[in-house]
Amino acid sequence: MENDFILNECKDPTQSITLELPCVMAERVQKLANEKKTTLANILIEALDCFLRKQD
Repeated sequence: MENDFILNECKDPTQSITLELPCVMAERVQKLANEKKTTLANILIEALDCFLRKQD
């Protein structure tokens, strides 16, 4: 029932959740974020959004 948990936690669009990311992946994302002068969170949000849009 993990899906129910996420749906209940995210009813307010201003809330956020914590995701686990392997350190090796986090290092790669942080390197890209530094190059783009943005944050790791922004890179992840943009990448996930792009991925999900392609799924439609």
